[in-house]
This record gives sequence, C-alpha cells and structure tokens, in this order.
Amino acid sequence: MIRESDAQFHAPTTDDPLWAETNYFGLYAGQDTDRPVNIGVYALFREPLGVVGSTVSVNSKRVTVPWEADYWDAWQHLLIPKPSNLLDYELANGLKVVCRTPNKVWDVDYSDPAAGLELHFRFTALMEPYDINDPEQDPLAAQHVDRDIAWGHAYAGHFDVTGHCEGEITLRGRTLPIDCVSTMDHSWGVRAERQTSRMSWMHAHFSRDLAIHVISDFTTDGGPDAPSRLTATHGYVLDHGTVYGIKAGTATSWRADFYPQAIALSVTDSADRTWELQGSALTTFPWQAWPGTVGHNVLLRWVMDGQVGYGECMDFIGLGELCANYNRQ
Repeated sequence: MIRESDAQFHAPTTDDPLWAETNYFGLYAGQDTDRPVNIGVYALFREPLGVVGSTVSVNSKRVTVPWEADYWDAWQHLLIPKPSNLLDYELANGLKVVCRTPNKVWDVDYSDPAAGLELHFRFTALMEPYDINDPEQDPLAAQHVDRDIAWGHAYAGHFDVTGHCEGEITLRGRTLPIDCVSTMDHSWGVRAERQTSRMSWMHAHFSRDLAIHVISDFTTDGGPDAPSRLTATHGYVLDHGTVYGIKAGTATSWRADFYPQAIALSVTDSADRTWELQGSALTTFPWQAWPGTVGHNVLLRWVMDGQVGYGECMDFIGLGELCANYNRQ
C-alpha cells in the first residue's frame, strides 16, 4: 500500500551507494495534429552520492540517435539541493518540481532559454497510486517475488499513477497546449549502473475514464527486427474511477531496431474482463535514463473498440545485451 509519505525520499534499506529514487513524467501534446510531440521529464536521485541525473526530451520524429530529436538534454551529476526534498526541488538544469498534494498533484516547470524551450504543466492524479508489490492491489505481485521480474531491486518500491496533464510547451517558436491523460511513476531501491534484465513499460489512455497500464517482460532472442512476445508482470485498468489489477496479459510487438512499430495487446483484469487493443508507433526515441540502458521509446496511437487513445511504450534493454544482439547479426 502506498502512503502519502511515499511521495518523499525513503531511508535506504542498504548501504549500497547506488540506492536511487526516481520521478518520471511522460506526456504528449498535439496528438490531434499531424505532428504529435512526445515529452519526457525524468530525475534519478542518488542520495548516498549526493547527485541526481536528469533528462528532458521532446520528440515528434522517428529517430534512433538522441540528437536528432526535437530536443534532448541529459545531466548525470547535478547536486541534490539541500535539504533534500522530493516534494519541492529545483535543479541546475532548469527543472523545478513541486508536489502540491502528495501522490496526487505535481507542478512541473522546465526552462532552457538557450534552446527556446519552455515547458510548464500540472499533473493531477485520477486514481490512487498503484503499488506493484502489494498483492492486495496487484494480482500478479505474489507470482513475482523474485525481484528480477520486477526490474530487479530498482523496483523494490514502485508505484504508477494515471492522471491528467494540463499546461503548455514552447519550443523554437512553436507553442502547443498540453491537455492529455498520461501515467507517471516513482520508484526507490538499488538501481545498478548495468541493466541485465528487460522491461516493457506501456500504457494506453483513451479518456479520463479509461486507461490501461502494463509492465511486461520479454526476450531479445530474435534480434532487433523480429517480433517478440511480451508477458505482463504488473498493471491495471482504470475504468471510470475504479482500478482493476491485471491478472494476465500478453502482447506481440513488431519491431525495427528494437523499437515497437505495432503492438497487439490483450489483458484480463481482476473483474475477469478481457481488453484487446492495437497500437501503432508515431515516434521513436532512444531514451537513456542513465548510461547503462536504452529505453526504446515510442508514442503510440491506440485503437480499441472504435476508441482512439495515446500512450508510450518504453522497452528497456541493457547495453551489454544490445551489443551482443547486434554482434550476432
């Protein structure tokens, strides 16, 4: 169960210096135009080391190197402001985050005048935080007591929450209103520099009343361009204010250079309802949340029973596994 106090930093449960806490805000704008923009704002705090890594990305294209995106900024050794406070922090890269109501309302501001970027939005939760490690909330939690299936000890503590984003982005003279439903997350635990497992983190948002969020495991055995099967490890359906944990789910992802190009997803929730939807990629971007991984990020347009929605898929693969795959070709 997630408590209000979980919006704040946690006392490390180990003396491992790679203990970390994260906040991720993914959102999008212009989804009804011919040039939708996918936006990612991230902070990875390593309190034992006194530093925080932070990335901000804006992308409306299909790219495989980050500098081809509309905007990309990445820092690894920003000093954590003292006294440390995850509810109210401002970093030297221009990011300011204030949690107005714990686990419910965040105001996010980012400014890079040299690049002509101004990003300002409020995220308002539409549900209570979803604890992937609580069997009373997550029907799959008890099946995955080995931490590897939940992305190792990095997800020793983790919640996802779907909410409404409202604000505005201006980049190099183009201004777009932000009005979307999306999903943020917060995690705490030991986050190693080398990633040795995989994780697919995806969601589809159809309205404030309907969203589906899924975390899955997959393999890279077929190589970068082969379809792959995903197996759900955590997730939920948000349906008219009620959250239903996912009890089973599979997907097929058709790929190019490991980026999903199309996804067919089927999940069964705790009310024994099966939801089937199809997504097609609008953008691609190689998000390096930290140097040891690549999140093969795409913004998808989803279709389900005549409804249209949007959301991200990020398929994280460690650099060692990527090198091995491309050297087998």
